[in-house]
Amino acid sequence: MALSREQMARRVARELKDGYYVNLGIGIPTLVANYVPEGMDVMLQSENGLLGMGAFPSEAEIDADMINAGKQTVTARPGASIFSSAESFAMIRGGHVDLTVLGAFEVDVEGNIASWMIPGKLVKGMGGAMDLVAGADNIIVTMTHASKDGESKLLQRCSLPLTGAGCIRRVLTDLAYLEIDNGAFVLRERAPGVSVEEIVARTAGRLIVPDDVVEMTF
Repeated sequence: MALSREQMARRVARELKDGYYVNLGIGIPTLVANYVPEGMDVMLQSENGLLGMGAFPSEAEIDADMINAGKQTVTARPGASIFSSAESFAMIRGGHVDLTVLGAFEVDVEGNIASWMIPGKLVKGMGGAMDLVAGADNIIVTMTHASKDGESKLLQRCSLPLTGAGCIRRVLTDLAYLEIDNGAFVLRERAPGVSVEEIVARTAGRLIVPDDVVEMTF
């Protein structure tokens, strides 16, 4: 069975490390804030100018002025800082973010990412994604493996305008966790109940399947 959005966020949260400064992109990545391992000290950054983002608020905690880059209401953890977006982007461009988690429309075997434009459709635009992929060495993309029409989003070559070139090394989809290496997707983990054959069928780009592909546990 394909992973839910919450399960995807929980799996990404396993990549967090104590002391990390982490940027969470719009969509599924924002849910990672709810699954930071207990006892781990992680500072979540939002490019609109918040360092120290907490989990999503309960109804009693909602503050309409406390929002993330996707205009969702959030909380601030003890020790949080609020500053201008100019300072926030200086942090990003200066290479001070340890991990970036982004959504995407397409990723290909060369590590290219397309995440900001679908011709003929209204989308929110580039946002901070171009700066994030240029300023971070450690990026995880999380997205559905295929579109609603069943078309693979893991391609030999991206067909949409690129956000960044050659910058993606890890992808978590609702079906699998994959690494990008030497012009191919390498299957490392599969979602519970999802067969290797299904992943192969839904991956358009070159895919390497090792002998030791493990099933994710939650």
